[in-house]
Amino acid sequence: MEEIDMNAIQELWAYVTGPDFWISIAEGLLQIFLIIILALTIVKVVRSLVDRLFKNRQKGPIRLTARRENTLKKLIKNVVAYIIYFIAIVMILGVINIDIGPLIAGAGVVGLAIGFGAQNLVRDIISGFFIIFEDQFSVGDYVATSGIEGTVEEIGLRTTQILSWTGEMNILPNGNVTQVTNYSTHNGLSIVDINIPYESSVEEAEALIREVAETLPDKYDFILGVPEIIGVQTLDVSHFVIRIIADTLPSYQWAGERNIRKEMQDKLYSSGIEIPSPRIVMYSREEQEQLRKDRGTEQ
Repeated sequence: MEEIDMNAIQELWAYVTGPDFWISIAEGLLQIFLIIILALTIVKVVRSLVDRLFKNRQKGPIRLTARRENTLKKLIKNVVAYIIYFIAIVMILGVINIDIGPLIAGAGVVGLAIGFGAQNLVRDIISGFFIIFEDQFSVGDYVATSGIEGTVEEIGLRTTQILSWTGEMNILPNGNVTQVTNYSTHNGLSIVDINIPYESSVEEAEALIREVAETLPDKYDFILGVPEIIGVQTLDVSHFVIRIIADTLPSYQWAGERNIRKEMQDKLYSSGIEIPSPRIVMYSREEQEQLRKDRGTEQ
C-alpha cells in the first residue's frame, strides 16, 4: 500500500514538474487571455457601431427623439455586452475542461422553477422592456398611472420611480403600468373661465381680456402665443362666463391657468369689473305685506 502511494506521488510529482504540464497551463492561460481580449474588443466595436448608427439617425427615414435615443443606446449596449460576456465565460469553462452541459441543464431546471415561483417578477421585467422600447414615458416626464401622478425619476426593468409634486417617492412595479397619461410629450392647453357680472357688457370685458392676453407671452415664456378668447361659455344666475384657452409648454398648463387668472383678475378689478358673487335678496314680513298690498292696489 505504501509502495502504491509512493509510486502515485512520484508519478504526480513527475507530471507536475514535467514540461507537458506547464505547456498545457500556458496554452490554457493564453487561450483565456485571447478570449477575454476578443470579448472586450467585440464589445467596444459594437458600442462604437451603435453610437455611429444613432449619430446618423437624422439622415435615415427613422427619426427618434433625443431621450428615446439615449434610452435605446444604453439598452442595446448592455444587452450586447451581457451576451458576449456570457459566451466568453462558456468558452473559458470549456478551456479549463469543465463540462458545461450539466451546468446548462441545471440552470434550465432552476430557471423553470424560478419562473413558476416569480411570475410577477417576469411580468414586471417584460413590461419594463415594452415601456422602454415603446417610449411610453421617459425620465423627467410628468405622468399619471395607476392612481399615481408625478415626475418620472427613474425607469428600471422591474420598477419605475415617480416623484409626486408633494414630495412622495412612489415605487411602482412595471407590471402595474397598464394605462399611462403622459403630459410631457405634447404641448399643454390652459383653459380658464372668467366670471363677469351682468352689469358689464360682453364687448367691454372681452376688450380688457384681449388687452391682457397680448402681454402674456412676453411675461411668461411657457405660454406659447397669445391666448384665444373663445367667447361666452355659459350664462349663470348672477354672471356670464368667458372662456380663454392658451397653448403652453408640456406640463405647464396648470401654471398657465394660475397666471392667466392672476393677470385677468388684476386687470378687471382695476378697470371696475369685479368678480361676481352669489346674490340673495331678503324681505322682512312687513315688506312682504306691503308688497302684497301694492300689487293688490295695482290690480
